[in-house]
Amino acid sequence: MAPYIPSSKAATVTTANKVPALVRTPATSKRAYVTFLAGNGDYVKGVVGLAKGLRKVKSKYPLVVAVLPDVPEDHRKILLDQGCIVKEIEPVYPPENQTQFAMAYYVINYSKLRIWKFVEYSKMIYLDGDIQVFENIDHLFNTEDGYFYAVMDCFCEKTWSHSPQYKIGYCQQCPNKVQWPAHLGPKPPLYFNAGMFVYEPSPTVYNELLATLKVTPPTPFAEQDYLNMFFKDIYRPIPPVYNLVMAMLWRHPENVDPEKAKVVHYCAAGSKPWRFTGKEENMDREDIKKLVAKWWDIYNDKSLDYASVGEADDNEDEQIGLALLAALAEAGFVHYINAPSAA
Repeated sequence: MAPYIPSSKAATVTTANKVPALVRTPATSKRAYVTFLAGNGDYVKGVVGLAKGLRKVKSKYPLVVAVLPDVPEDHRKILLDQGCIVKEIEPVYPPENQTQFAMAYYVINYSKLRIWKFVEYSKMIYLDGDIQVFENIDHLFNTEDGYFYAVMDCFCEKTWSHSPQYKIGYCQQCPNKVQWPAHLGPKPPLYFNAGMFVYEPSPTVYNELLATLKVTPPTPFAEQDYLNMFFKDIYRPIPPVYNLVMAMLWRHPENVDPEKAKVVHYCAAGSKPWRFTGKEENMDREDIKKLVAKWWDIYNDKSLDYASVGEADDNEDEQIGLALLAALAEAGFVHYINAPSAA
C-alpha cells in the first residue's frame, strides 16, 4: 500500500524587484519544477531547452536540476547560466537482482527517488529532460495535496511486449476496444508515464521509497514500474495534454491533438530533437517534424536565455518606473531636484 502523504498548503510565493520571472530562491518559493541529469552526454541540451521553454510560457517557478556526480562542471555551468538551481544527488542503486531484469538504460533513473528529499519545496512538478512545455502549467501546483498526479501511459509499443497487456492487445487508452479477460484476474491498476508528475517532497515518503525498493520484485521499466506500484493507491490521472507521449500520435490519435498539447514528451526512439534525423520508425511524419521544429525554435531563441530575460525585465521595470514618475509629476506629486554641478 502506498504511504499516507500528509496534506500541506503551499506557502505564498513572494518575489523581489528585478528578479527574472523563472528564478526564485528557495527561501521565497515553496514550489518548483525539477528534472534529472546524469553523465556527460547531450541530454544537457534537453534541460537547457526545458529551462527556456518554462521562461517562454512565463512560469513563476524555478527549475531545479538534480544532477549525479558524473555531470561535468561545464554542463553545470551551462545550467546555472540558464538560471537553473543545480543540486547534486547521490545515485540510487537497486539491489543487484533487479538490474538484470530492468532495461539497462532505465536503471540509473532510480536516482530520481532522491527528489523526494527536496523538502524545502512543498510541491514540485517533475519533468524529464526530453520534455518541452509549450503552455503554462503552473496551475498544476494548485492540485489537491496528498495525491500523485500524472498522465496514463500507452501499452501498445513493442517495449511492452513482455506484458500481458501487449500480448492480448489491451490498452488503458482505449479500454473498450479489447476487454480484459476474466481468466487473467483483476484488471491492472491505472499505470502512468513517469516522465512528468506532480508530487510533494517528504522525508517520510523518501525513506519509505528507499526501504521498499530493497524488497521489491524486479521489473523491466525500473523506476517507472516502481513508482506506479508505490503510489497506486493515491494516483490521480490528468489529461494527456500534460504529457503527450509521442507514440500516442500513431497509436491513439483520437485521444490527442498535438496543437493543443501543453507538454510534449520526446521519448519515442529517434524523437529527441537534438538527435533527430527523421529516419527512425514513425519519425517521418509531419506532426513529429513540426513538434521537433517547435522545440528548436525555443532552444535557438537567444531572447529566452536567462541573461537576456533578466535584462528585459530590468528594462521593463525601468520603463514602468519612468512612466510612473512621469504620471506622478504630472499630477503634482513629484518634484525633481537638479543634481549639483560636477564643476
